[in-house]
Amino acid sequence: MNFKSISGDSHVKAFAPGGELVYVHDWMDSLEADRVLASLREQIGWQSRTIRMFGREVMQPRKIAFQGDPEIAYSYSGSLWEAAPWQRDVAALRRALEAQTGENFNCVLLNLYRNGRDSMGWHSDDEPELGRDPVIASVSLGAERRFVLRRKSDGRCRFELAPAHGSLILMRGDMQAHWQHQVPKTARAVGPRVNLTFRRILHSRRDSAARCP
Repeated sequence: MNFKSISGDSHVKAFAPGGELVYVHDWMDSLEADRVLASLREQIGWQSRTIRMFGREVMQPRKIAFQGDPEIAYSYSGSLWEAAPWQRDVAALRRALEAQTGENFNCVLLNLYRNGRDSMGWHSDDEPELGRDPVIASVSLGAERRFVLRRKSDGRCRFELAPAHGSLILMRGDMQAHWQHQVPKTARAVGPRVNLTFRRILHSRRDSAARCP
């Protein structure tokens, strides 16, 4: 696979006090992005799980998968995810991201948005397992969806973009400490979208399991 350099034609935006978002519109070639999207939809073991919201159990409004190195686990939305082995195309994306960023990503959370009714609520990637100021690399494949950010302190100072098919978003610095993001529902007729968020877990499976609610 060929990938566009993140140091070239990319959009960089600072988020106070010390966060940064880098957006590369066409990080992947469009035909290669088409192929990888089809591969992931067919080959990934997508799951639906329940989460607890407002005192009741509800089904997450999207499909999820988690992959990573051996012994990696992630406490996420009230449940413990043990990493499945790296799928071939996902591993290729990981290698490219590590080469371009200098980071060491040992796992990836994948979300499948089947249509406009699937969504992701307000959150930050600030779980203790990720450590302080984690670098999150987010690759989007498929239909464009709104990606909205807001300041944690007051919910104001919003920023929004629509990540393109084959695009890359890097969030780094103290973004997760001070900002939240979401993928809201839409009434528009939209096709499926797969989002992959690469990250590094700092703790072992045993440590993560001990903290799992």
